[in-house]
Formats: sequence, structure tokens, C-alpha cells
Amino acid sequence: MPTKVIMPKLGESVVEGTVTAWLKKEGEQVEEYESLLEVNTDKVDTEVPSPASGTILKIIVGEDTTVEAGTILAWIGDPGEEIPEGGGKVEQGEEPLPEPEADLTGKEQNGQQPSGRNEDLGYISPVVARLASEKNVKLQNVKGTGMDGRITKKDVLNYLESEQGAEDVEVPIWETPADGDLFRPTEMVFAKLDQAQSDANQEKMQAIPGETMKLSPMRKRIAEHMVMSKHTAPHVTTVMEADMSRVAAHRQANQFEGARVTYTAYFLAAITAGLKAVPLANSSWTDEGIRIHQQINLGMAVALPSGGLIVPVIQHADELSLTGIAKKVNDLAERARVGKLEPNEVQGGTFTLTNHGTKGSLFATPVINQPQSGILGTGIIQKRAVVIADAIAIRPMVYLSYAFDHRILDGQSADTFLAHVVQALENWIGA
Repeated sequence: MPTKVIMPKLGESVVEGTVTAWLKKEGEQVEEYESLLEVNTDKVDTEVPSPASGTILKIIVGEDTTVEAGTILAWIGDPGEEIPEGGGKVEQGEEPLPEPEADLTGKEQNGQQPSGRNEDLGYISPVVARLASEKNVKLQNVKGTGMDGRITKKDVLNYLESEQGAEDVEVPIWETPADGDLFRPTEMVFAKLDQAQSDANQEKMQAIPGETMKLSPMRKRIAEHMVMSKHTAPHVTTVMEADMSRVAAHRQANQFEGARVTYTAYFLAAITAGLKAVPLANSSWTDEGIRIHQQINLGMAVALPSGGLIVPVIQHADELSLTGIAKKVNDLAERARVGKLEPNEVQGGTFTLTNHGTKGSLFATPVINQPQSGILGTGIIQKRAVVIADAIAIRPMVYLSYAFDHRILDGQSADTFLAHVVQALENWIGA
């Protein structure tokens, strides 16, 4: 009896996925657990293995098609074996596909070939792009055995096992151009200007005047989510500034058991204090009423080397110390940039932090990450002249932009929350 290939359910709240690439075509042989196709869900690209060995009898769902989880995508069996007509969904309780491997990579660093369509190499999947980037493999030297000569993950692994592949050297993540602290201090302004120029050069290579850039599944999902958010919630933004003197001094004077503590951790800890003081800010709108969340699960926007961003979530942030938050920040940010997040690590957030100050922005009007009720944006931390006790002083200052859902919060409750965030930063005594 033929075996069904179904759209996997990659998380409790994931209800659909997009087929981004078939790595095999009809009539080809496939081995059990061999990479068969790739799907995109919640901006996470996932390579799906084959549930059985056999011949691909029929592909029902083509590339760039979005279907519900559980939808039959293809059939695998013996040549000439009859299969049911059409598609459909699997019955409840049927065996799922083997556990897939999640990936987020879009463009490789150090001259490697980015994922997506390529004139010389054909389609380069995110999984293959990530693996080649991690192992510093030039894909031009790899022979593809997939559909239409596509390079598969197995091809890269076989290349690495060969004498030529063994000579490749791994490149540490911290030596790739797009990586580093999620929040960089003000003193890195000139370094950031250099990075901005590098980013601009990379963007020019991708965006060619006069041509239409094809939308990636990630860009489509970002666009859909942003439009939906603006159409769903009446956005209001309030801005305050905070003196970061105590935070900067605390960060410089303390060692954290090997944890690299960036300003991100302090901002997240301060947000936690604000959400505890004003639980209404940690909520979601429903038709039945305003749902106040029991947990504080903080999302942090991470820019990807390929463009776009993703928001990994720190679960139960209110139960973590500053060191604990810092370790989570470092782990999630690094794995996000190299494509090693799991789908459930980008779900369940109740509030989001985004840093728009990495290129010098002072303040912004961020878009709420639905179904949350608010998002806090942090600008660049820079030394400014401020008046303290009728005297002019130089202090490291930052603007905090809080966009909130006006259906849920009014100006007073929103400003109360933001004031608690400011107070936590300005009166930092350690955690």
C-alpha cells in the first residue's frame, strides 16, 4: 500500500505550511529518512525527510503552495502501484512524518552561495546553505544528486567525507560579518557605520534596479503579519528616555559566571519589572475579553544575515535572573542567525522587544507582534547633555518607544508601564 507524505504540524499553534521546494521529483527513488522536501512555517524553513523508501508516485502539492497541516502532499510506493485520486487530509491519529530538521538560513557568509534560486547552481535550500556556511564549503565544488541536479544535504555531507571536503575549515560564528551582540554599545558607532556600509553593499547585490525581486516565504509572512497587525489593532506609540548610567556601571563592574551580558538582558529584565507592575500590558485581545497572560514570555527581534527578522521567545522570563536572561539571549540569538532554532522557540510570546538603534536610530514606531498587546523599541544608547539638579551633566541616554494596542491600554496605563521600565533601568541595583 502506498505511503502518504503529509504536511507536518511543526508546533502546537502551527496550522499551515508552505512547500518551498521538492528535493525529489515524480518517478525518482527515495530512501526512508532521506531529505524529500522543504516547508516554511512561522518564518522557519524545515527540511522534511521521507517517511518511507520507494518511488515517488505522485506529487500533489506543488512548490510555493500553502496548505493546512495534515494535508497529503505526495505518495510513495512501488512503481505502477495505484494511489487514491486527489489530495485530502490524513485521519486523526495517523503516523506523522519523521522529525524534521529546522533551519532559518537565507544567505551564507564569506562568499558562499545564498539560499534560493541561482543561475548556476539552481535551487539552494536553506538547510544546504546553512550546512555549507558552517563547514565553509564552496557549493560550486559539490555535485548535486537531487531533482534537476539540486544539491542536497546528503551531497554536502558526502563532499565533506571526501578527501577534498576534509580540507575545508569551519568558520566560527563570531567571525562572520553579520554576527555579534544583538545590542551594541554607543561607543561602537564607527564600527556600526562600517557595518552599515557592508550591509548596504550586500543589499545592492540582491536588489537590482529595474528588476522585480521574488518574494521569499519569509518576506511574504512578514508582510502578511505586519498588514494584519496594523488592520487589527489601533496602534499608539509613547516615548520616554532613560538614563543608562547605573546599568552601564553595573555591566562593566560585574562578571557573570561566563555569561556575556549585553544591554539586551537589562532591557528584558526591565520589561519584566514593568509587566509585573502593569499586568494589563502582558495581555491579548479576544472576542470574549482581554486575556491577561499568566506567564511572561519575552520575544526579541533578531535580524537575519539573509534579511528579514525572526523573534525567538524567552519562556518564563520572570523566573530568570539577569544572568539567566543573558544566557538565553546569547543562545537564541546565535542559533537564530545560523538556522538552528526549533519552531516552538518562536511561538508563545506575550511581549516583544526590538532594537532599532543598531544603525543609529533614536526612536521609532514599531508594529505590534500579534496577538500581543505591545512592543518596546530601544534606540541607540548615546551620551547626551541632560539637566540634573539644575546642572548640565553628560549621561548615556536611550529613547524607549512603546507601541501599544489602544483597545486594551489607554495612555495612563501605557505610560505607567513604560515608567516602570524606565525606573528599573535608572535605579538598577543588580539582579
